[in-house]
Amino acid sequence: MPVCLVVKGDFVMIIKARGKNIEVTPALQEYLEKKLSKLDKYFDGELEAQATLNVVKDSHSVEVTISINGLLLRAEEATGDMYASIDLVVDKLERQLHKYKTKINRKLRQKGIKEQFVGSPKDDETAEPRIVRTKRFVMKPMPVEEAILQMDLLGHDFYVFTSAETDEISVIYRRKDGNYGLIEPGE
Repeated sequence: MPVCLVVKGDFVMIIKARGKNIEVTPALQEYLEKKLSKLDKYFDGELEAQATLNVVKDSHSVEVTISINGLLLRAEEATGDMYASIDLVVDKLERQLHKYKTKINRKLRQKGIKEQFVGSPKDDETAEPRIVRTKRFVMKPMPVEEAILQMDLLGHDFYVFTSAETDEISVIYRRKDGNYGLIEPGE
């Protein structure tokens, strides 16, 4: 697996790229490095990026995972061209990073404003996210196909139901690729 190091001032990125059904050529590696190095404006210090380049028939997909202080950023894109897929993945990562940085800055500003006008925050204001709503449903046993239909009718991305086949609580969910996933209890 090719490993490269991008250094820009205080920013250091270790990029590990691997190919599935494709050889990661020096040109691809260099293009990936160039594009991922654009993320330096969001960071100081060192971070590691894992990139997987995959070719299946006419689909060239790129998946990049970056771990930053316990936060995991992941983006995946597929097009007919590997270079276009790399561009789209980096754009998606930049949007995620911008959103994350904006959220953090907003929290810091709000915290600072509250402290200026109100004094120190109360314990419940700084608490972790909490449950603010509870719903209860009668769950009649149903086959998986009916659960999918119910989920689609409700417009949700997942649906909890009692499986008619196993008489156990199960979850059906919509996958990113348009198919469905089923979660059943294990033994």
